[in-house]
Amino acid sequence: MIGEEVPSDQYYWAPLAQHERGSLASLDSLRKGGPPPPNWRQPELPEVIAMLGFRLDAVKSNAAAYLQHLCYRNDKVKTDVRKLKGIPVLVGLLDHPKKEVHLGACGALKNISFGRDQDNKIAIKNCDGVPALVRLLRKARDLDLTEVITGTLWNLSSHDSIKMEIVDHALHALTDEVIIPHSGWEREPNEDCKPRHIEWESVLTNTAGCLRNVSSERSEARRKLRECDGLVDALIFIVQAEIGQKDSDSKLVENCVCLLRNLSYQVHREIPQAERYQEAPPNVANSTGPHAASCFGAKKGKDEWFSRGKKPTEDPANDTVDFPKRTSPARGYELLFQPEVVRIYISLLKESKTPAILEASAGAIQNLCAGRWTYGRYIRSALRQEKALSAIADLLTSEHERVVKAASGALRNLAVDARNKELIGKHAIPNLVKNLPGGQQSSSQNFSEDTVVSILNTINEVIAENLEAAKKLRETQGIEKLVLINKSGNRSEKEVRAAALVLQTIWGYKELRKPLEKEGWKKSDFQVNLNNASRSQSSHSYDDSTLPLIDRNQKSDKKPDREEIQMSNMGSNTKSLDSNYSTLNERGDHNRTLDRSGDLGEMEPLKGTPLMPDEGQESLEEELDMLVLDEEGDHVSYSPMQKI
Repeated sequence: MIGEEVPSDQYYWAPLAQHERGSLASLDSLRKGGPPPPNWRQPELPEVIAMLGFRLDAVKSNAAAYLQHLCYRNDKVKTDVRKLKGIPVLVGLLDHPKKEVHLGACGALKNISFGRDQDNKIAIKNCDGVPALVRLLRKARDLDLTEVITGTLWNLSSHDSIKMEIVDHALHALTDEVIIPHSGWEREPNEDCKPRHIEWESVLTNTAGCLRNVSSERSEARRKLRECDGLVDALIFIVQAEIGQKDSDSKLVENCVCLLRNLSYQVHREIPQAERYQEAPPNVANSTGPHAASCFGAKKGKDEWFSRGKKPTEDPANDTVDFPKRTSPARGYELLFQPEVVRIYISLLKESKTPAILEASAGAIQNLCAGRWTYGRYIRSALRQEKALSAIADLLTSEHERVVKAASGALRNLAVDARNKELIGKHAIPNLVKNLPGGQQSSSQNFSEDTVVSILNTINEVIAENLEAAKKLRETQGIEKLVLINKSGNRSEKEVRAAALVLQTIWGYKELRKPLEKEGWKKSDFQVNLNNASRSQSSHSYDDSTLPLIDRNQKSDKKPDREEIQMSNMGSNTKSLDSNYSTLNERGDHNRTLDRSGDLGEMEPLKGTPLMPDEGQESLEEELDMLVLDEEGDHVSYSPMQKI
């Protein structure tokens, strides 16, 4: 009898039928969709879990498949399976030699690992579920099994405490067994090197989704992913192939681009021998006032660069910066900042309609243009030469806030280049102003504090040392909106302070003071009163109730005006150099800086739409480039068993 297979100290359960074969027939009939036999009843959950240990493989496979069905979109059953100690049994069956057994067990684990109950994921991890899944992955040769394994790993990867477990145990297996062989990329290219991933697209999507999530973990995880042999090469090959096939909106492209975006985060600091790419900052004495040196290092005279707002000379030589010549093709992590990947992001910005892909592409550009390093300078110039500035500026009109914020951050970093600054000032200021709250010409969206602050910081970067952009700001009702933010009393302290920096920059132009005064503006309108901030003061103390009004034409020992004053200390004039090129991407719900997580596969409601996980963002003390956060994959549904 079946009961003889169950230890007496476990569960009490009644026989399923009068004969042993009856119990098997009951589950077989469910799988085949046929009528139940006479005297059959639906087994209780403890009975199903007990059958996982039965001596007949047919019983094990049927019980695992039935558990998979029971757990589909049923959080209570998932919790009960965990409490009844069913997860260790299912993990143990992953090593079973019969495919129908380990496939059913893996399918049940995939459904159990999907959802908001993080304890289920932890339970799988604690009984060495990740190494067991990797062992099974290395043995798998068929599509359906590999798809379920990678889907389970994708679900598990949305939990922070499991990310490094996956990096340490599964990274090389996922790369060597899935990404590389099914991408079409070959280490030694030949004429037949072409994408082979159409049939395996679902598996590649799961795998890229898993790695996308773990790339949002600490820098050690990103380092291991960047240095994993062949991973970056194959990812870029996949995206290039999808673009070539006019499929720029697939989930596979989204996961790959989000992963590449995360790998580009802090790339100028985290790659091996990063110091070889670092560039010395301009001499502070030469970088203040209107005679600031260009981002290319050559100091220009008064008649050449921005001098009290005068238009720079159109020197074609200054408009071209070629990437360094290479003696051998770029490989591995070096591809993250080469012209080919920049062209990928530009293509996606122009062709894709998927918000997450647009956000990821703009976020990757923001990351690559962050920091004072050689390739950042090259990429800023290359994006201008490829006519990509307008494509990024167009994203400011998107109805998706995260896309707007990513575009704003990218434009801010691009504006470090003097010629980019001029073009952005001409063409992007109107849309930047439109996205600010208040006024008659406002976006229909109510953007979050972080997005508003990002837009304000970008405006400040663009109008600094750029009189024409400052005039454009005035012409587009920007002054009204800035003063409203400053004095309305219903904006946050961060927003008030960011607006105050822009107002201070505007007032610094003596050429604009008389026109502003004729329009009725007063000097006091360009000062910030902290008492107007609607939110209470934080633990930080602020000694000054107003910002000092700095004459842009006077000599000063301070850094250039585009150096943002830290929100936590308005009186400080010192700031990390790299912070100048980055914008914060902090989310209030947790502490991560990447993209979006959540249970997207099942399309259940998410807490948000972060490029990318909802389960958190990494909060770093300095200003950050944008990373991409976590998602989960789909449930497995056993179609003949969806209805009982």
